[in-house]
Amino acid sequence: MATMVQAIRMALHYGEKHLEVKDIFGQDVGPPLGGVFTATQGLKTTWNSPLDERGIIGTAIGIAMTGERCVCEIQFADYIFNTIDLLKLAGNNLWASHGQFPLPLVLMTPNGAGIHGSIYHSHSFDTWATRIPGWKIVSPSNALDAYGLMLSAILDPNPVFYLKPKALLRVKSKEKIPGEPESEKELKERIDAPIGLERENWKARWPKLELYTVPLGKARLVEEGTDITVVSYGRSLVLCEKAIQNLDISVELIDLRSLYPYDWQSIKKSLQKTGRILFVNEDTEVSNFGEHLAYRCTKEAFYDLLVPPTVLAGKQVPGIGLHPNLESATVPQISDIKKEIEKLVHSSL
Repeated sequence: MATMVQAIRMALHYGEKHLEVKDIFGQDVGPPLGGVFTATQGLKTTWNSPLDERGIIGTAIGIAMTGERCVCEIQFADYIFNTIDLLKLAGNNLWASHGQFPLPLVLMTPNGAGIHGSIYHSHSFDTWATRIPGWKIVSPSNALDAYGLMLSAILDPNPVFYLKPKALLRVKSKEKIPGEPESEKELKERIDAPIGLERENWKARWPKLELYTVPLGKARLVEEGTDITVVSYGRSLVLCEKAIQNLDISVELIDLRSLYPYDWQSIKKSLQKTGRILFVNEDTEVSNFGEHLAYRCTKEAFYDLLVPPTVLAGKQVPGIGLHPNLESATVPQISDIKKEIEKLVHSSL
């Protein structure tokens, strides 16, 4: 089975071959490295930009304004914060031009904790992204969704944030990517560049991939349950999956997949069934995106609630420490999720 980073790479290949993607660029995105996480190895339309996040975003906007599809990468989400004004302009563009200039660009960036990257490589950008109108935002939790969400993002006529969970990029899929070879070894030999000097002349031998899309704004029901609803996405979704194993509690688990537009109907329907809801993510707890979802639950489904909607998120601290214990104490862990589920199920208004 493909890893998430292999799935992203295959989706980008499908995009440049079949969906008219003509530029895939960013710092170290082109040969020979193919991105710091190797998400762009072997692709034909990749090129290396200077170490200039504002230049990357500005170039992407310019390409997209001509009607060309492009995918740009900020090497880590931690370094995207100096581009906020440009992101705002990109989100405003269709509205400000009275519908004349859509921007078919995808901005992908590795997001979140889990790799012990300390204060400069562990930030989450998901909540910030939801504050910038005009963008759609996705965050996959598995390789198949990573493939399908990337193709949907490429096909969308306007800007899409593609938040790659850093900690999941090497995790293998439970399902095959459409067109993926049967053998994992064969897939690796075909699309993973060798290490060392051989990489200079290496060329990928792509399998015959198929179009597979995940609709933007559509959540995935991971597990059905009756006692409590848990809503998450990205790396936190995987932690939630592990947390609910062997619990003597019936948990309905929803993978949001799209942070905007988000699947409110799936959330509301589940809450009406269970009466309890927990939102889990890694971003800091103050002004967290989960707080907006909790507010909407209170506003639109108040009489269905058995307990107040709850958000489990990262601590409101300036950064994440390098030592594993510091990271574990800063962002939600499996044990934290279990405790919060048990607390909510055994509580009442």
